[in-house]
Amino acid sequence: MKRKILLIAISLTSLTLSPVHAATGKVVSCSAITTGPTNISPKKTTSLQCLDGGPAVTLETIKGPAIINVWGSWCGPCRQELPHFRALAATGKVKIIGIDVEERDMAAGRKFVIAQGMSWPNLFDKDGRTKSAFGMGVPVTWFLNSKSVVVYRQIGIINSDKLLFDEVNKYLGIKV
Repeated sequence: MKRKILLIAISLTSLTLSPVHAATGKVVSCSAITTGPTNISPKKTTSLQCLDGGPAVTLETIKGPAIINVWGSWCGPCRQELPHFRALAATGKVKIIGIDVEERDMAAGRKFVIAQGMSWPNLFDKDGRTKSAFGMGVPVTWFLNSKSVVVYRQIGIINSDKLLFDEVNKYLGIKV
């Protein structure tokens, strides 16, 4: 009897330790990113390849309203905030664009996107060229308004749906 109880306890313990994700993600084409002309000199632009392997996107041409979230699969806080971005993505009210920084290769980034349930386009910054714009650490989240102006920079983790939704409402004027 003690052995049976021990086996049941071990089984239950192993169930509670398994990671659970809301859904399986997908590597989304960056053709979903709205871009347009800019007055910035081509020498001052930053083009990043899409994580799906498609054509590069120039950061300075991204049109808002949108949220740009900079992450890395090696970043613990980036993993912690992903449920809140998945919740926002599920509303369908705000475009989210990810930037995978300093990943060893695109395959690792793609695997992370799928495993973490991400369903928005992601750019790939293998060599850290976006550091001059976004800074040294991750996670970092930029809010671009309808005029494509960065109206807010969240440095560090977004730790709740409420915080993210409130920031979207406050800075982008979009009620979620």
